[in-house]
Amino acid sequence: MKLSYERKNVWNEVDANENNQIMEYGQRYMDFLDASKTEREATDYIIKKAKERGFISLEDALSRGKLESGMKIYYNNKNKAAVLMVLGKDLKEGMRIVGAHLDVPRLDVKPNPLYEEENLALLKTHYYGGVKKYQWTCIPLALHGVIYTKSGEEIVVNIGEDKDDPVFYINDLLIHLSKDQMAKTLAEGVTGEQLNVVFGHSSYGNQDEESKTKVKDNILKLLNEKYGIIEEDFQVAELEIVPSEKAKHVGLDKAMIAAHGHDDRVCSYAGFEAILEMENPEITSVGLFVDKEEIGSVGNTSMDGYFFENMVAELLSLENNNAMLEARRALSKSKVLSGDVTVGMDPSFPEVLEKQNAARIGGGICISKYTGARGKGGCNDANAEFMQEIRSIFDNGNVIWQTGELGKIDQGGGGTIAYILARFGAEVVDCGTPMLSMHAPMELLSKADAYMTKKAYAAFFKA
Repeated sequence: MKLSYERKNVWNEVDANENNQIMEYGQRYMDFLDASKTEREATDYIIKKAKERGFISLEDALSRGKLESGMKIYYNNKNKAAVLMVLGKDLKEGMRIVGAHLDVPRLDVKPNPLYEEENLALLKTHYYGGVKKYQWTCIPLALHGVIYTKSGEEIVVNIGEDKDDPVFYINDLLIHLSKDQMAKTLAEGVTGEQLNVVFGHSSYGNQDEESKTKVKDNILKLLNEKYGIIEEDFQVAELEIVPSEKAKHVGLDKAMIAAHGHDDRVCSYAGFEAILEMENPEITSVGLFVDKEEIGSVGNTSMDGYFFENMVAELLSLENNNAMLEARRALSKSKVLSGDVTVGMDPSFPEVLEKQNAARIGGGICISKYTGARGKGGCNDANAEFMQEIRSIFDNGNVIWQTGELGKIDQGGGGTIAYILARFGAEVVDCGTPMLSMHAPMELLSKADAYMTKKAYAAFFKA
């Protein structure tokens, strides 16, 4: 028996067949990313594919009047979060849950965004989640979301993704005049109020001699002609600015992926594929896909909302008059992988990580016993019994895994949805993909780690 621990590298452990699976999985994941630039689009993708695989709505399931083992159920929570559930033999005895979030750092369009200045039409934005603001300048951007007309018609907006679409842009200061800017910290070099999107420039054809905003007027005319909207409609819209770039293979070996939204759609997609594979499980299997994690899990589409608890209670109400109590009992008996990314060791920035306890790119899925900041503040700290159970599941499923922390103890830290599910008494541990350039407009990860994340979640469901 070997006494010392040695890290594994996925690429050194897999055979030709599994190497092919890694590459094929990577392409499927990239296709998902390109179709899911927002949490709304991701929810739509997940539910559409689930319905194709035999999942029925919660309403349809309730209308049948009884629970049946093997039943596949989906729940759409306000088009921004979703639950996929495959019933086991007895829902009251708990569930195996993989939970991840669909929202990602981005720029949101303000309610009164459009203005003209110096012959430019611009949109004001408010950044969402933790971002380095300077990273959002000088890159091609797209506009996604929904906007409602005064009559109540929903207009779906997606501009900047097709090859013939225009893109959008945020200016930065030229290097020749950047003496004062360059003397500032990175956090101060570009402010939130400077993240204004170039939305138009031409006043050609505007014959209104009295107008002092001819460029803006032309933009409003174009929007009205294409979408039937007026400026007031921005006030009830939900519009997001995201990078227009598609997911890209990285490296001559195409072993990595650069894309917008790895955090946390890499774990969401892994959980999605894993739950689709489930047929007639002994224990009810659940894929949770939630919103608002990047701003603290607040709101009715976040994990802190009661929608999942209510769904379980609705199903148990078919068998029990005290359904809410039974739902809480079922949650307390559940076991959860909180799927969220973690930081991988970056050779360019080793000083922020404690080398011995940092995850490695290519080292497989990462189990994080705790996250939090400094003294583990705000984290769920998994117990040894559950850590051992997950180790056994992964080893038996030939999953290559590692452990890791989110940076040096006093360097910073972060949180996940783990603590919210743990409040019910469930066993929970953070378990996700290591990555680089987290929260950048385009993030980077290994196809090997993404594949092992899906393999790990599948093994957990099937254990």
